[in-house]
This record gives sequence, structure tokens and C-alpha cells, in this order.
Amino acid sequence: MIKEKFNLTDKVAIITGASKGIGEAMARGMAEFGATVVVSSRKQAAVDAVAEQFQAEGLLASGIECHVGKAEHRAALIEKVMEKYGRIDILINNAGTNPYFGPIHKMPETAYQKTMDININSAMALSNLVYPIMKAQGGGSIIHVSSIEAFHPSKMMTAYNISKAALKMLGQNQAVEWGADGIRVNTICPGYVRTKLSEALLSNEEVVKSFEKNCALGRYSTPDEMAGLAVFLASDASSYMTGSTIVNDGGLLHAPLF
Repeated sequence: MIKEKFNLTDKVAIITGASKGIGEAMARGMAEFGATVVVSSRKQAAVDAVAEQFQAEGLLASGIECHVGKAEHRAALIEKVMEKYGRIDILINNAGTNPYFGPIHKMPETAYQKTMDININSAMALSNLVYPIMKAQGGGSIIHVSSIEAFHPSKMMTAYNISKAALKMLGQNQAVEWGADGIRVNTICPGYVRTKLSEALLSNEEVVKSFEKNCALGRYSTPDEMAGLAVFLASDASSYMTGSTIVNDGGLLHAPLF
């Protein structure tokens, strides 16, 4: 049955940056389709709050603190998940940051490096940590959360754009190398989603006017509109899909020139 292909029962899923926004919505989606979800973010209190809410609704969840920019935190996250559950079937690299909004020539090197460490380097490192686990299990699904900013330049967001473009290519290379091990790697590129990360951008009047003019659906998305796509890519419903980059942007990238 096609319906059963979406079933994530007995699967263990790690979602980074999952205490709010897109990450929390994706974690909820995984849990509602039967997965045991590990809600991960920088603060234990924040992930516990989300996990406890899920548990109160009868969903399977736990919270594990992890600052993805720190190697010791990443290693501890994977170790704790294996100790608790004994397997990892799904990894969603959702944690992201954009600490600098301004011109290229004034961008501090520290802001650039932080963006790279959180948005791309951590995704590579966590993927490498789960790779031998998934290989031993006979497969798994890794999902990177990139952005439509990976497809075009935009003023004042250079480091973010570079990191998200690199994340897309990371997924494609992992898919090529790890497909023989049954590990699928795909990338989701959201458009403009109302989250804490996008607050600064969506408060820019010029950006808002351009968006309203060019987005086919004429509105921003909500985090839960990214969750169904994540469930699809994590499940057997997408069993023949790897190395794909899926844009979920309300038609913004297809804006007509006139």
C-alpha cells in the first residue's frame, strides 16, 4: 500500500535546530507519522519543552542539547542517541544562522566563519558521524535544509547564500558516494518562512514589496508547510529519490521578468 510507505514507525530521527520554527515543525511531522524523534538545539530547557509537549500528545520524543558548531557536542549527541535507542534512521540538518546582514566588504571574518560552521560544516560533520551507523543498518535518510538563497545572489546576505549553496552541493556529493550503502541524501530549499531567523529580512520594506510582487502564491509560508516534504523524504515514499534538491518557495524563483 502506498499509504504505508509514509509510515515511520520504529524509525529514530534526529532534527537539529528543532526547538522552534521549521525544525520543530519537521520534528512534529516525523513524530506524527510514527518516528521516535530526538529534538536537538543549543539549550536543554528549550528542547525539553518541545519534547514534553510532544509526549503529552502521545508522540515519541526526547530532547538532547547540542550546539552544532561544537565538535564535542556533535559527538555527544550521536553517542547519546545510540545509547538510548541503538539506531539512527533519519538525520535532518536544519540548524542555521545568519549573524551578519550587510555589505560584503564590511563583513567581519568572525561572522563569516560562524555562518560556515553552523550552516555547512556542522551538516558535513554530523552526516559523517551517522554514516557508519546508517551503513551498518543497511540504509538511512539524511535531509539538509538549505534555502532558495542557494540559487541566486542577494544583497547583504553573502555568507548565508554561500553556505546554503554549499549545503546543496554537499547533499549531491553525499548521495553519489553513499547511495551504494542504501543512504539517501536530499535537500529542501524553503522560500520565505516566518521564523525567528527571517525576522530581520522580513522587516525590510524593500524585501517585502519585492516578495509581494513576485511570489506566485502571494504570501509567506509557515513552518508546518515544510514538514510534509520532510516526512516524504524521510520515508519509503521517496525510496528512489536521492541527490535531489526540492524548492518549496510558493513559486518565488519562477517570478516573471515582466
